[in-house]
Amino acid sequence: MKKTIAIIGSGFSALAAACYLAQQGNDVTIYEKNESIGGRARQFKKDGFTFDMGPSWYWMPDVFERFFQDFNKKTADYYDLIKLNPAYRVYFGVDDFINIYDNLEEIKSTFENIEKGSGNQLETFINQAKSNYDIAIKDLVYRPGVSPLELVTAETILKLNQFLSNVSHDIRKKFKNEKLIQILEFPVLFLGAKPTKTPSFYNFMNYADFGLGTWHPKTGMFDVVRGIENLALELGVTIKTNASITKIVVEDKIATGIIIDGNIIKANIVLSGADYHHTETLLDEKDRAYSEKYWQSRVFAPSSLLFFVGFNKKIENITHHALFFDVDFNQHAADIYDNPKWPDAPLFYANFPSKTDQTAAPEGMESGFFLIPLAPGIQDNEELREEYFEKIITRFEKLTQQKIKNNIIFKRSFCKQDFETDYNAYKGNAYGMANTLLQTAFLRPKLKSKKVSNLYFTGQLTVPGPGVPPALISGKLVAELIQKSFRS
Repeated sequence: MKKTIAIIGSGFSALAAACYLAQQGNDVTIYEKNESIGGRARQFKKDGFTFDMGPSWYWMPDVFERFFQDFNKKTADYYDLIKLNPAYRVYFGVDDFINIYDNLEEIKSTFENIEKGSGNQLETFINQAKSNYDIAIKDLVYRPGVSPLELVTAETILKLNQFLSNVSHDIRKKFKNEKLIQILEFPVLFLGAKPTKTPSFYNFMNYADFGLGTWHPKTGMFDVVRGIENLALELGVTIKTNASITKIVVEDKIATGIIIDGNIIKANIVLSGADYHHTETLLDEKDRAYSEKYWQSRVFAPSSLLFFVGFNKKIENITHHALFFDVDFNQHAADIYDNPKWPDAPLFYANFPSKTDQTAAPEGMESGFFLIPLAPGIQDNEELREEYFEKIITRFEKLTQQKIKNNIIFKRSFCKQDFETDYNAYKGNAYGMANTLLQTAFLRPKLKSKKVSNLYFTGQLTVPGPGVPPALISGKLVAELIQKSFRS
């Protein structure tokens, strides 16, 4: 039977869920508080420059293909992909960097040249990571986190020890060179926790990196947003922007609609792809499944200080993606997770999309995106933002051996306060809730409200976790739960 479904937010998980729910034959409308869709994956344009405001790494291409295949489509029907080579560069000092290429053989050779014997060790490690990837991404993450028994399979029983150890420990057993260790530890940072707190099983992220490669949609990650939007529209989804929800209507413990601008919009199902904590504040306290104490006790992935910068010249000695690990990796991690504070010497990431996409900047110019991971919930003001921009640009100039400060046409910053204002993000987090052992699968906030019938959730605070591919999966999982509820 056809149902009316109101979806709050238009990030990847909400867009994906909308497609699945419309495919089921429902009347689906997305309500987005901002003026453009995409959630954290919005696009920003200024003076001929174009920036993705959020996700910039296209990993796990098989997950995107699987999503579109569910609608008898393929990614190429909606956007084109370019495989980056090198995938990225990691700077450790002046004239001291490592390129990660687009195939395992070259990466093995790079490792071997740095640490004798590490090439064969890497091959063994990536083979194990691929085995975990096949179990996790092709099976486990497509389970809704309803029961701990979802994790009990013949394959996971054989890998039980990998849930009891951590990524950092396993890497350090195989590799001794600190630079190689940091490169191998880097991918799990996408999961939102320190490598020492991330179960070894999650080394499947290394296969996503070295095995499947780093890709770039032809004109940026917003191509993917636009592609899924077009699919949703083809399926009959209605999308409304500048529609901020102030209340979820609950009658007799049943969600019956939402309130926008004082107007009640009736719905058989309410699904939120917005921040989970924020969504529950749209309910009366008695209808909330999780207390403030619960949220405060959770390990959240970092927030970020972002800079979108337009340069009036081409930047040299840089790749599309670049990581700057020329400072203490462990100390910055401690400043995020152990004793939250602004780091004295921050790691940072730089992304120059115009190296791949000529439409990202005017001819002869460059668009640059800089990111510093920060602890969620810390102080944020313009003075601190400027101080840290000066820190990273000074280091960038030194490490890439060029002057660029005087070539900045404009810059826009985005930090914790903006994550709170634009996305209602709890503590200004950028990546959701970390995937630690005690925050995995059934131990994450539920897709289905435990207190209110016909109220559902999707996105990075619920199952399966942070990242764009998991967001697409989350949308599928919640749509299946909703469909199942129709049958019961």
